[in-house]
Amino acid sequence: MEGLPIIDVSGLRSDDFATRLEVAKNLGEACRTIGFFYIVGHGIPQLLQDAVFGGAKDFFAGTDEEKDAVALVNSAHNRGYLGFGKERLDEYSNFDHKESFNIGLDLAPDDPEVLAGKAFRGVNQWPEIPAWRETMLEYYDACHQLEFQIHRGLALDLDIDEEFFTEKLARPAAVLRLLRYPAGSAADGKGELGAGAHTDYGNITILAVNGVAGLQVRRRDGVWLDAPSIENAFVCNIGDCLMRWTNDVYISTPHRVTRPVEERYSVVFFMEADPETIVEAVPSCIESGGSVHYPPITVRDYLNGRLEVTYEHLLEKSGVMSEVSR
Repeated sequence: MEGLPIIDVSGLRSDDFATRLEVAKNLGEACRTIGFFYIVGHGIPQLLQDAVFGGAKDFFAGTDEEKDAVALVNSAHNRGYLGFGKERLDEYSNFDHKESFNIGLDLAPDDPEVLAGKAFRGVNQWPEIPAWRETMLEYYDACHQLEFQIHRGLALDLDIDEEFFTEKLARPAAVLRLLRYPAGSAADGKGELGAGAHTDYGNITILAVNGVAGLQVRRRDGVWLDAPSIENAFVCNIGDCLMRWTNDVYISTPHRVTRPVEERYSVVFFMEADPETIVEAVPSCIESGGSVHYPPITVRDYLNGRLEVTYEHLLEKSGVMSEVSR
């Protein structure tokens, strides 16, 4: 495979079962092989995408004081701004050379789960930029709905109930993450990558970029493939929880971001299921007489385990982040 497959997912919205199944099989083939694919026909308007990227630029152009007012360390649930040199996705490498802002499911302060102090159930932090919150939440909701469609397709491919994932994704631990990678070479950053090699933690990631290259995907034979930006297409990939659900039928794939030659922005939607959902192998992914590769685990516990490694240095420096979330 010389590049990532491009899949038109508009058929997932069809009333015709055969049409949905055809798309489902295309998704399944990509998930079984490279673990990455482009999607077109996703239905998210370009105007909304442009507004989100414009909002990201407005925020990252702000002062340090404005960013620090909504810093991630103010949140027990990993919502807010994280500056340069604060995240290391590859624990064996240098810190990533990027800055980011995380937005979770928008919950009111009096939401019962927020009041109960449940993990991954905090309130968002918002910068004081006109219409910024509304734009980001509109995009978050659009990606959430697209994830429902994709997961129905995956369920068809896995020969389980088409709505298997629907309830599990209703109140997700999903995060919309805005990212800025400044221009520069690896030499400028003393060997730093924009983002170190890693696999994603949840189910399906939806990535949009501003046309600047940088993403690389590690093929099964170890070769790193460039994943160039394609107009009005999203890059999607499998995360570790979906790999566990499918008992390694679908494989999450390591990827990284190189230092871009010009300023790069990306907008990423990480779909993590409800924190209390138990991730365990679905029956169709267990061969007759075969073994289950992973013990059952809640989304909450799996994410906490991964994030404690990613943010260990922050947890050591601050007592604020008593619970970490994506």
